[in-house]
Amino acid sequence: MHPFFGHSSVQNKASHLSTATVYPLSSLSVFEAKGLDALTFLQGQLTNDIVAPGIGQSRLAGYCTAQGRLLATMVLGQVPNTEEVPTVRGIIRTDILTAVLKRLSMFVLRAKVTLRAEDLHVMGVSAPVSQLAAMASEIGHPLPTAQWETLHSATGTWIVAPSALPPSQEGEALSRWWWIAGAEHQAAVEKLRLGWAVAEASSWDCQDIQAGLPWIEASTQDLFIPQTLNLELIGGVSFTKGCYPGQEIVARSHYRGTVKKRMALGKLIPATDPAPLPGSDIFDASQSDQPCGRLINISTTKADGKTAQWVLFESSFEAYDRQQLRAIDDKGPVIETVALPYITR
Repeated sequence: MHPFFGHSSVQNKASHLSTATVYPLSSLSVFEAKGLDALTFLQGQLTNDIVAPGIGQSRLAGYCTAQGRLLATMVLGQVPNTEEVPTVRGIIRTDILTAVLKRLSMFVLRAKVTLRAEDLHVMGVSAPVSQLAAMASEIGHPLPTAQWETLHSATGTWIVAPSALPPSQEGEALSRWWWIAGAEHQAAVEKLRLGWAVAEASSWDCQDIQAGLPWIEASTQDLFIPQTLNLELIGGVSFTKGCYPGQEIVARSHYRGTVKKRMALGKLIPATDPAPLPGSDIFDASQSDQPCGRLINISTTKADGKTAQWVLFESSFEAYDRQQLRAIDDKGPVIETVALPYITR
C-alpha cells in the first residue's frame, strides 16, 4: 500500500487541465548518504561520476562486486542541504535496499558519511509533451525537461526519466519524471492526484522497459556486468572518474571489446500466467535446450481485455540474430524482439 494513495491505490479520474498520469511506485525506495565525505565515498563505490553534475542533475549508476557483477542499479543526485553538508539521495529497488546499504556500510571505515533509508516515497509521473504548460499551471512551477535534469522544489524532487514512444503506439512521446515526496509534500500530492489519472505501477515499469532502462532486483543481483545491461550506452558508467569495485573488469571489457552479450527489448508471445521471473534463463530454440541468456525485467499490463508482457533480456549476439528466442524453456513463449530506442552495436 502506498502511503499517499491508501487502499484504493488505482483510480481513474478526469484531469482538470492536463492529461498527466501518476503511478505509485512502492517497488522503489530512497536512501541518503550524508556527511563531509559523502561524495568521495560514493564516487569510489559506484560506476558513474556523481560529483560533476552538481545539484541540478541526477545520474544512473551501478554498484558492483569486485568481480564486476552488478548488485544494484540506482538513480542518484546531490540535494541542497541547509547545513551545507554534502548530501546525496538515491532511488533503488525496495527489495535490495537493506542489503545494499549494509554492504556499502562495510566500506565506510573512517569516512565521514552516514547511510540510511529515507522516509520518502517515489511516484512516477507521465504526460504528453504538449501538456507541459498545463502541468506547470497545476503544480505551480515548470518541470525540468532534459533527461536526468533534476528540480528540488516545494512540491518535492522531480527527476526527468528516460522515455520512448512505445513501438506499437502512434502519437506523441511521453515526458516522464520520478517524483520524490515526503510528509511535508502530502498536501501537494493529494491535490494533484485528484486532478490526474492514477495508474498501476506495472504501466510505469513497462515504460521503463520500453525506454531500455534496467533495474537490478533481488533475483538478478550478481548476475550481470554493467555492459550486459547497456549501462555505458545510457550514461550509467564513467570510464574516466577513477576506481570503484569491479572497475578493472568493466574497463577491460569496454576497451578490449570483449562484450559477448547485450540487453535487448521484446514481448512474450503469448503472455504467460504466472510470468517468468527476472533472472530466469532464455533459450535459442534452434540450439537445443542450452540457455543463451537471462530475463532482466518483465512487466505485465492489461488494457481493453488484452494482456501484454514486455521484457528486457540478456542475449548473446548469435542467438539474437537467429531470432528464435524463447522464455522458460526451448518450447516456451516466443520472445518477439523490438528495437531499443538507442543503438546497442
